[in-house]
Amino acid sequence: MVYASGQEQDPADDGSVRTAEQARNVARGFLSVAAPDGGSGVEAVLLVVSELIANAVQYAGGVTGFRLDAGPGRVTVAVADASRLPLRPMPWDAAKPGGFGCHVVQELSTEVRVRVHAAGKTVTAVVPCPTADMPRG
Repeated sequence: MVYASGQEQDPADDGSVRTAEQARNVARGFLSVAAPDGGSGVEAVLLVVSELIANAVQYAGGVTGFRLDAGPGRVTVAVADASRLPLRPMPWDAAKPGGFGCHVVQELSTEVRVRVHAAGKTVTAVVPCPTADMPRG
């Protein structure tokens, strides 16, 4: 579920991450090694993780995969879900709660990709974050 840069794999469902809280806990452990001095970049990664997982749970049939990858100056977050429907950012409406997740992810990320596949889709966000040198697997 968590890979060093260079290990190209799709998110795999090992059954351990189903909620934003679980994903943040996994991400905190990963970031403590991958980005120990990441500062606000770490906070941005945690927020992106929370938003992508929450979107998968609320709108897309649940999380089917979760992956973190650290590379030079960036952390990539990938969340797979059970829906083949594309992401649909909600219009900004300060009078209504919620609906800001996609906008937050886009604002904090240098790149956001959506790949539709037979089992649903995978949303991948690349977040700027100072990273440590990671050993390659």
